[in-house]
Amino acid sequence: MFVDRNIQPLLDRLLKDDRILLLTGARQTGKTTLLRHVRKQLKDQGQSVWFRTFEDPLFLGEVNQHPENLFQYIPKPEAEPIFVLLDEIQYLEDPSNFLKYIYDLYKDRIKLVVTGSSAFYLDEKFHDSLAGRKRIVPVYSFCFSEFLRSKNRLDLVEDIQKNPFFVTGKKRQLLRPVRGELLGYLQEYARFGGYPAVVLEPDVDEKKVRLQELHQSLLKKDVADAGIKNEYAFYSVLKLLAAQAGNLVNALEISNTVKVSRTAVDRYLHVLRKSFIVESCPPFHRNVRKELSKMPKVYFYDTGYRNAILNSFGRLPDRLDSGAALENLFFSECCKAGVEEVRFWRTQDGKEVDFVLDGTHAFELKVDAGRFNPAKHASFLKGYPEVPLQPVGWQAQEALEILDFCC
Repeated sequence: MFVDRNIQPLLDRLLKDDRILLLTGARQTGKTTLLRHVRKQLKDQGQSVWFRTFEDPLFLGEVNQHPENLFQYIPKPEAEPIFVLLDEIQYLEDPSNFLKYIYDLYKDRIKLVVTGSSAFYLDEKFHDSLAGRKRIVPVYSFCFSEFLRSKNRLDLVEDIQKNPFFVTGKKRQLLRPVRGELLGYLQEYARFGGYPAVVLEPDVDEKKVRLQELHQSLLKKDVADAGIKNEYAFYSVLKLLAAQAGNLVNALEISNTVKVSRTAVDRYLHVLRKSFIVESCPPFHRNVRKELSKMPKVYFYDTGYRNAILNSFGRLPDRLDSGAALENLFFSECCKAGVEEVRFWRTQDGKEVDFVLDGTHAFELKVDAGRFNPAKHASFLKGYPEVPLQPVGWQAQEALEILDFCC
């Protein structure tokens, strides 16, 4: 089953310029499926399209010898331009050299669309920046509106996507008639996340199995390809991050706990970020003497993936870590919605605001929004009177709720 992705309009625009279009992201987020959909779309338009995957060892070996060997598998265009779609580009020994060569010699005749799992590998192998030659588009696991689309609830997708909070501030009013139904879907999404294979699996127990298998297989590949020797330490750091989502990440403290070097911890964090498993949330500050300015927080791109690590799939309001789970859901949706700057605010003496978005809106996440006390945030309100602070709850009567931010 193909599920329309929210990035499709962007891809449609980017297919019309001559830059290399590079789709990247975690494994099994649907990049190959999206690439095949692009092939069908272009063929339906009457375009000349060629698709190859570097998982084919013969094709990989030939192209590794010389970029021109690509034309042993596809015709070299003479007059009419063609689209060349290449899957799993990271398997090439030197992807940047290959892409630069084809682009520089054939950009007027070949439009390259390529996928690459895990930006970590691309960083390691892309020795040339390809500046001005490429456009990178991340492909995440499903956001909430894509999740609804996979359930064939296009009516709810229209409701959730129109008039977002940051445009009108009135999205909640639009959602009131369907909020009960939406919260039921959101509960499933918060528990099991947005990986396509997991979302499309109807059985709850099988969803858990799929997530555990996904976690194990992805990490084994990432660990192996990253050249990490101490697998146990790597998994230990990952589990610590899952258990402490939303807390400050102190690499020295983690290194002492896991008993590896600070350099190793920094390396593990780099691999996890570049594999699109976690993302750092840096601090927001304008007064570095009073506000904590170094240690970030870390959240997971997919809530189901985090739950698999913890082996905890309880309903969000009933969880012992319900606050952290709600924060992670909020952070993930903001990232998938393309919010440019997601930060938190914290002072040296521990006063804190959960999220500051684009430096213009601040939010405090509460499972029970009725427990929000503005007096606790007086120092933030005094320091940033131009940045409104609002509570966001799971289910709220007066405050905003998490549905206002789902993409």
